[in-house]
Amino acid sequence: MTTAAARSDRRISPVFLGIVAVMAVSGWAVWTAFGSPPGLAVFLFVTAAWVVSLCLHEYAHARTALHSGDISIGEKGYLTLNPLAYTHALLSIVLPVLFVIMGGIGLPGGAVFIERGRISGRWKHSLISAAGPLMNVLFALVCTAPFWLHALDGVPREFRYALAFLALLQVTAAILNFLPVPGLDGYGVIEPWLSYRIRHQVEPFAQFGLIAVFGVLWIPEINHVFFDGIHSLLQSLGVSEFRTYCGRDAYQFWTTANPACAVDRP
Repeated sequence: MTTAAARSDRRISPVFLGIVAVMAVSGWAVWTAFGSPPGLAVFLFVTAAWVVSLCLHEYAHARTALHSGDISIGEKGYLTLNPLAYTHALLSIVLPVLFVIMGGIGLPGGAVFIERGRISGRWKHSLISAAGPLMNVLFALVCTAPFWLHALDGVPREFRYALAFLALLQVTAAILNFLPVPGLDGYGVIEPWLSYRIRHQVEPFAQFGLIAVFGVLWIPEINHVFFDGIHSLLQSLGVSEFRTYCGRDAYQFWTTANPACAVDRP
């Protein structure tokens, strides 16, 4: 591969830059209360930021794979942050966005195709799988930083709500991704350490792993325990359940707004 071709494989995609631009403009609109009510701006800001995080999640997988030995990553376009280059754009972008719109939960996306045969060493394989959800963890820390740093003075109420809801999405995405369920990144972390027999037996179920997880989450008792844990974690980072609720309320601007969210409180 020529040097020029290698550079083009790593050049940031205009598609990604366009998404970042939407995030920046809509974030400014939320901050300045440009337009009233701010629901549409919150919707665009959170959705664009969520798609950016999905792109960074896949980029983390790809970049780690590249440094671990899979030099084919660049040719596939994964280093350009272009969501249209993913193996399954529907799974990586469309479904996660739809789940946010419908229920406000961070659906794990996928996938970039990694040629695992080019990579040697179990630790490298585990790190490649862990890199994606670790990016969600980093994104969550950035979103919650104003809260746990007590740096909210001057931050508009609607922007606080939007950040709280975005943090909820990142935390749920990270936790769900880290579950040791076939088809999710958490299983990819432990898979290299399993025997060939176990991996061979589990492989046919990988395509149903995500469906199974969401099927289990439909059970009310498990759903309550799961989100209680999520809110406890966010509370430890300074983000109250009230703010995440109001963030989702503002995001779903097509529904009737809750009057309680008109006044910010911890």
